[in-house]
Amino acid sequence: MRAKKCKICKEKFTPVRNLQLVCSAKCGYEYVNLQKRKEWQKRKKELKEKLLTRTDYLNLLQRTFNSYIRRRDQDRKCISCGTYNGKMNAGHYMSVGSTPELRFNEDNVHKQCERCNSYFSGNLVNYRIELINRIGIERVEFLERKDHEPLKLTIDEIKELIKKYKKM
Repeated sequence: MRAKKCKICKEKFTPVRNLQLVCSAKCGYEYVNLQKRKEWQKRKKELKEKLLTRTDYLNLLQRTFNSYIRRRDQDRKCISCGTYNGKMNAGHYMSVGSTPELRFNEDNVHKQCERCNSYFSGNLVNYRIELINRIGIERVEFLERKDHEPLKLTIDEIKELIKKYKKM
């Protein structure tokens, strides 16, 4: 038989049987423990996923969506002040508190510096001016309307959105 590389210690060995993966009993014991750990990690992930609530999934979607926005706008400056002031956030033009239905609307969220987003409450006057330049007055006025349909996502819809924004 041809020499093989041990799955554990990476040493070359001549197997006694065709399906032999390890060189010794010691490596065999390690290999079995490794497989058990992998199975446990997989099982643990499944159990954790079963414990997640809709709110947990929404929070995960928000983090994924915000990460997508920062990647999408990575070559742009802060939408409000036009600078690169340290940490950059995904800033909402219409806040999640007042218009939760626009929470995941890509026109409503742009890269914004921590200073404008957190300390200047979004710096909305300047945000609006630049937003009109970027997406046009019609789309800004659409965001400012008060008649948006409520956003009622199921857990499955949230999972699909998470997959979508991870791919993008």
